[in-house]
Amino acid sequence: MIDYDEELKKFEPCLDVADTERVITDRDLTDILDILQEIMRQQRSSRRTIRQS
Repeated sequence: MIDYDEELKKFEPCLDVADTERVITDRDLTDILDILQEIMRQQRSSRRTIRQS
């Protein structure tokens, strides 16, 4: 059987939504949009180099 009193003693509440959002947005993570923008910048740069040659 589950000892509910014992389980409640072990319980640790999770972060609430505001704390979770703050933790996520405070991190400087590269997302797929950043990666795609960098790829497009590199392609534009290489096209300019080829045209100038």
